[in-house]
Amino acid sequence: MTFQIPFNRPAMAGRELSCVEEALRSGHLAGDGPFTFRCAGLLEKLLGVPRVLLTTSCTHALEMSALLLDIRPGDEVIVPSFTFVSTLNAFVLRGGCPVFADIHESTLNMDENLLEGLVTPRTRAIVPVHYAGVGCEMDVIMTIARRHGLAVVEDNAHGLFAWYRQKALGTFGVLATQSFHETKNIVCGEGGALVLNEERLIERAEIIREKGTNRSRFFRGQVDKYTWVDTGSSYLLSDLLAAFLYAQLEERDAIQRKRRRVWEYYQERLAPWIAEHGVRLPVIPEYCIHPYHLYYMLLPSLERRQALIAHLKANGIQAVFHYLPLHLSDMGRKFGGHERQCPVTEDVSDRLLRLPFFNDITEGEQDHVVSALKEFFEGKQRTHPA
Repeated sequence: MTFQIPFNRPAMAGRELSCVEEALRSGHLAGDGPFTFRCAGLLEKLLGVPRVLLTTSCTHALEMSALLLDIRPGDEVIVPSFTFVSTLNAFVLRGGCPVFADIHESTLNMDENLLEGLVTPRTRAIVPVHYAGVGCEMDVIMTIARRHGLAVVEDNAHGLFAWYRQKALGTFGVLATQSFHETKNIVCGEGGALVLNEERLIERAEIIREKGTNRSRFFRGQVDKYTWVDTGSSYLLSDLLAAFLYAQLEERDAIQRKRRRVWEYYQERLAPWIAEHGVRLPVIPEYCIHPYHLYYMLLPSLERRQALIAHLKANGIQAVFHYLPLHLSDMGRKFGGHERQCPVTEDVSDRLLRLPFFNDITEGEQDHVVSALKEFFEGKQRTHPA
């Protein structure tokens, strides 16, 4: 059905069309064109990192991470069960075995207190996911990783321009990944980036991204021909999409201001009364600066959550749940997943609901969402035409 207020509605923010037209006129539509380098250079400057490589998706950036870490059959990678399947698939494709970690009920991030008990002689990496762009407890995670000689790969799909204890998310681990999918803050439809925080990995990352060839060195004039030198695939983002992305990055401050307004509008209108109905709103630790990526509610039960989804739908509003516990999926069970392995994940997954959230949602639309919520919780469940 068509919703009066959809969950997501991507929007242009500035010079997207003129940048795409410029890319078309340049005659370079494939990857690593002028806009690709502009985007990468800007992200490197903003994050203060040695190198950023644009990719076709955050999924592919994660796959590159697994290749760079030489993940092999039997290697274990600690991941939260409460995440998108790409976080695991990237390592499973190389023969890695996911080891499922539970999450904090407060932030919905990986529970760092459980990590020591999950490390074995086969553990190679820890992959924290910054849910909703709220930073995991990276101080503790990095300390544990160093103690055991483990790599940390940050899945930062939600957290571009967010901070944890005065340090940007995506700059803690040896590697980090970003997403520019249309549901994210900064978008190009489909796209991602690999953030390289150690210079020793840059050359091999370029090779992996270019089908396993040293083509990047050839185009820089460092070799007189290029050839197949390593395992790799085609992970380059089209320069057309990079052009769209660059225009979005130019308007990053304006985009973040809009999203802050949306997030705070929900918070200010829901916080005074929603808790009395057994509903919990997002928790943001005081030492975290989040990017206003999404707004969620934790309902008292699965039944209550599903009833609210139906009520909002009847009012023309699309609200959605989020991740299902990966340890209980068909594939997760093949890796030893079982009930009560991650009890917080199992509980939260049943109760979480995300409200409509996009850059150009109007106050009138948000008012309609809040009014529909009040009707539901106060037992006045009238319906309105969609």
